[in-house]
Amino acid sequence: MSVYLETERLILRRFTADDLDELTALDADPAVMRYINGGRSTLRDEMRDDYLPWWLAYYEAGDRYGFWAAIEKDTGKFLGWFHLRPREKDPEDEPELGYRLIAAVWGHGYATEGSRALIRKAFEDLGARRVYATTMVANRASWRVMEKAGLRFIRVFHQPWPDRIEGGELGDVEYALTRQEWVNGR
Repeated sequence: MSVYLETERLILRRFTADDLDELTALDADPAVMRYINGGRSTLRDEMRDDYLPWWLAYYEAGDRYGFWAAIEKDTGKFLGWFHLRPREKDPEDEPELGYRLIAAVWGHGYATEGSRALIRKAFEDLGARRVYATTMVANRASWRVMEKAGLRFIRVFHQPWPDRIEGGELGDVEYALTRQEWVNGR
């Protein structure tokens, strides 16, 4: 098992097919899925046949971008995942940061810790010009993580969601940090 990032309390590593049960359990929690699809679970078959292969395919492209399983160092417990990757419409040097953690560890600083590690990786190792993250306006806990990780508020915007989600009418927020802002803030 390759370790790509280590923080004080986390190991961020590549996913494997053996992570299927933990991923399915993560997405089975309505609280975890609340701001993603209104609380609906991801089916095990969908995770196995669609999401996990898509994430694993990032590794074939090298070690630049992708998805990382978040493992608690002290216990070896699966806590969730992080991603750093440009979306289809984005320039290669402007990756999106994302995270999804089990509810039991919310409020313990893991999302901030993992996000900071990936932001550092983006600027120090990957030559990123800008890192950004988005969430629903209603998801205050997530945008608070973005702020604690060093990203700054950019805008409120409205995008179509395939599912009606409570609070969706308020729109989404974008937070970002440029390489120069990161260098100046160190």
